[in-house]
Amino acid sequence: MREIKATVPLGEPPAWAVLERRLFDALDEAWRGFAARYCGPDGRLIYHGPAADRDGADDFYEAFFNWPTLYQLGGADDLLDAAKHHWEGITTQLTELGYLVDEYERGYDWFHQGESMLLFYGICTADPRDERFRERARRFADLYLPGSANYDAEHDIIRAPHNGAVGPRYGLQWEWASYHTDLTSMRPFGLPLRDLPGIERWEDLGDPSNAARMGAAMSERIGRGDVAVNLAATSLAVNAWLYDGDDRYRDWALRYIGAWQRRAEANDGIIPDNVGPSGLVGELHGGRWYGGNYGWQWPHGLYSVGAAAAIAAVNAYLLTGDDATLAIGRDPLETVYGRAVQAAVTETEMSISDRWLAELGDEAGKPTMLVPNRHDDSGWFDFQPPQLGLPVWLWHVSRGRSDADRLDRLRKASGYDWATVRPFRNKEEAGHEAPWLEYLRGANPGFPERMLSTALGQVQRRMALIDADEADLATIHVHHWQRLNPVLTEALLQLVTGTPQVLYNGGLLPTRLAYFDADRARPGLPRDVAALVDSVRPGGAAVELVNLSLAHTRRVVIQAGQFGDDRIDHATVTRSSGDDYPGDPRAYTSPPIPQSEQEVTVNGPRLLVELPPGRRIRLDLHTTARVRTPSHQHY
Repeated sequence: MREIKATVPLGEPPAWAVLERRLFDALDEAWRGFAARYCGPDGRLIYHGPAADRDGADDFYEAFFNWPTLYQLGGADDLLDAAKHHWEGITTQLTELGYLVDEYERGYDWFHQGESMLLFYGICTADPRDERFRERARRFADLYLPGSANYDAEHDIIRAPHNGAVGPRYGLQWEWASYHTDLTSMRPFGLPLRDLPGIERWEDLGDPSNAARMGAAMSERIGRGDVAVNLAATSLAVNAWLYDGDDRYRDWALRYIGAWQRRAEANDGIIPDNVGPSGLVGELHGGRWYGGNYGWQWPHGLYSVGAAAAIAAVNAYLLTGDDATLAIGRDPLETVYGRAVQAAVTETEMSISDRWLAELGDEAGKPTMLVPNRHDDSGWFDFQPPQLGLPVWLWHVSRGRSDADRLDRLRKASGYDWATVRPFRNKEEAGHEAPWLEYLRGANPGFPERMLSTALGQVQRRMALIDADEADLATIHVHHWQRLNPVLTEALLQLVTGTPQVLYNGGLLPTRLAYFDADRARPGLPRDVAALVDSVRPGGAAVELVNLSLAHTRRVVIQAGQFGDDRIDHATVTRSSGDDYPGDPRAYTSPPIPQSEQEVTVNGPRLLVELPPGRRIRLDLHTTARVRTPSHQHY
């Protein structure tokens, strides 16, 4: 492995570096405080409520979804063990509640299963040596391979929208035997099915007989056959494949994704959201390509279908490196972007407005690009601003011109300032893609400091909410803990690794850069070290490393990509071109710090950087993509 030594004196520590290390320290305090307040000795959440008050296994796991990611970035040494401890405790707890069988979801939709799996995927990536999790990764993926109860190999479908450890779980009677007006949280999304005689408005569900008819029809039509959100199940297979390259997992994921892509091509490029038991699109919905569970019509449209398609696209690209496989994620975006309008969020009726009011703040009243999120018999509707995480992930993995151009089109059509960093945190802990992209294109120089300060403010608020929490653990809603999880990783992923926040409904996390502490033999930045990726391009990325320690040398390994498939060909590095620092002690100021650049040949997936105390270095990494097969890396 090529070794480089930083020689440029730090001088005045950059504010971003001080804030970044402060954020690591704050998060270390925060996760410990959360665990002490809400978890039992065995890792489970303290919860005395009825199991009927929950919709699946996801909500329990979600409270910890980004803890392994923080460890991978450089969080506390004991954080990985804590994440495993809570996964084990929650898994035991949910098994007792009846929602898991053999440690896996009994049967639920993949919009939610994907959320619950993020903690598991993060543990697998952070510690691929752990044989317990490797065995689980393979066992969970095997639930969907040809020959399993879940998969119909003849028609290339997953047999039901609700699926899992016990195979297809047909129908929705256990969840919505009656779909009625008391389900007030679902009212913004309208009627699940819109072709039932006598049920034309939400208010019609106030009639118990109508509510029962709707529930029965949902169970029969929405609760059977395959749906597009099941594409997120391919992450299970890719995660297992990353351990040892077993082509059984690769072949199934590509086969399943390919089947959906062919259906999209046969539907004028629009991915349908439903396939019947006989393998026919629209079989249960009168021939309609829309109407499936978590599909284009109900409840979320692009928010769920587009996310699953983007996850599948990233997975297919990880498996093949073929740009053409990204079509399944690109096509849904182009479908809705081509139908965009200009209007203000505050003046447009939409099913999810609270997130956009937070993301756009005082600019929510300005006309901006709105795209349709849903489709029914009347056409496209539910116009909202584009969710940037989807096109950003396509650009992140492809590094291609067309995906960069798509983002540029969105920026130019937006009526709000992309450079503004607003202090919000949504469920996905995402939404700050626009100011980050502006920073990467050189138009938002203060972004690192503002983003890190915002993250620190959000951690502080979460801890204040925890301190003020007097909720009765016998009556709390199951979303309670995830709303208080004080761990934030969006800012660190962007700045430290050059990577967007993970796709929340089941995405894997192939970061642009990965780090390993050479002295502690673990993933992440060493103590005192801060990193800032300030440039990302098709052929590489640039990062600055700073050692804030006054006395300790730190050694950090930089790897081109989390899964080690890229090669660093060479690096242009900054060097001190003088030896006058720190200068004469009789002088009131330090001498100038002249710098020069040196090109260093690497020709490998990683390089080792030695950072003496109070030194910094900038590395412009020139890389070649897809030189090796991606895999979970064993440092």
